[in-house]
Amino acid sequence: MPTPHIMIAGAGIGGLALGLTLQQLGVPCTVFESVRKLKPLGVGINVQPNAIRELYNLGVTEADMDTVGLPAREWALVGQQGQEIYAEPRGTEAGYLWPQYAAHRGKLHMMLYRKLTERAGPQAVQLGAKVTGYTIGRDGTVSAKVSHADGSEKLHTGTLLIGADGIHSAVRAQMHPSQPPIRWGGVMMWRGTSRSTPLRTGSSFIGLGTHRQRLVMYPISQPDAKGHADINWIAEITYDDPEQRKTGWYEPAKLSDFVHHFDGWTYDWLDVPALLGAAEDIYQNPMIDRDPVDTWVDGPVALMGDAAHAMYPTGSNGASQAIMDARTLGACMLAHGVTPTALGAYDQQLCAPISQLVLRNREAGPFGLLNMVNDRCGGKFTDIDDVVPEPERAAFMAGYKSAAGFAMEQLNASAPIIPSGSTLL
Repeated sequence: MPTPHIMIAGAGIGGLALGLTLQQLGVPCTVFESVRKLKPLGVGINVQPNAIRELYNLGVTEADMDTVGLPAREWALVGQQGQEIYAEPRGTEAGYLWPQYAAHRGKLHMMLYRKLTERAGPQAVQLGAKVTGYTIGRDGTVSAKVSHADGSEKLHTGTLLIGADGIHSAVRAQMHPSQPPIRWGGVMMWRGTSRSTPLRTGSSFIGLGTHRQRLVMYPISQPDAKGHADINWIAEITYDDPEQRKTGWYEPAKLSDFVHHFDGWTYDWLDVPALLGAAEDIYQNPMIDRDPVDTWVDGPVALMGDAAHAMYPTGSNGASQAIMDARTLGACMLAHGVTPTALGAYDQQLCAPISQLVLRNREAGPFGLLNMVNDRCGGKFTDIDDVVPEPERAAFMAGYKSAAGFAMEQLNASAPIIPSGSTLL
């Protein structure tokens, strides 16, 4: 039997995590990435404890993670008038065996890229190579149609093809040609990073505002000698006429496009307009996702990450789930070989529950507490316990964490997805 070879479309966080997993298992792979040069793009993301455990099991160290972000200590919701709605510790301070990291997405991305090319060689990631489709051979192999930067188009044949090519996935488009277009529910986001003093614990994720208008902020670097850190922020506005607005991706924006929505958001602990105005670069994009599909697999082809389950970022779970996809794929290959049967087992395990998570995030994910507060009191209150009692708030958050796969007791007690020392070849 010829040596299996897996092709991966897309060198994002999910595709690189899969490449590292396959390298760990001894399975040759090639990652095709459309851009000619990878750059540390993007702003802040959160990597949940379940995904951090998997990165550690891939040989990513705590010191590595500290170069791209810092452990998160708290998750908090605050009403527009400055009153606390809900707060809880996160990561190891909450009792997890692994931290949650608030990280610069681009720095994390580049760190994973360096690790893969150092371990598997620079040829493991082919840049300027976009997978545009695939054909399945009579012998069960799959050929990826690849458009190269020099203008050439080639067929690359392998054992399996994994589409990790994002929300605009060409692999998904061929697998599900009748899928609805990208869906936008009306929320526009403006994103930036400003140098400022971290709030509350010094590493707190804070959601401030209402279900229709809010600011999310958290530090993604350690403070300097002056106590200043890079504060990632996302300003969000919900519009009532989503059909009238674009559903594109990240585009440069100006402060004047949106800062007026936050006039008067000045508290004794935070000046929101000043924080927004301190950013050098600002980007805008709509909060978009795709309707779930009934399968992520077509024979020797599978989807993962945003190609499989693009979701609203309300749960801070997109990158984490892509990492979990990669590790689950590796575990299924350990159980079933580098075969379509392994892809079917992966599909059976994740497609339905993660599709439900996509829909849960569409309903605001953990920020659904803001909707609850608005429904009961219009967002104005003196004592949150009179509006949503503490046990109800805690149960709401516990339900989300369970659905997203990082409920603490369950995660702490679970066995590794891939046992240490496992190999396939």
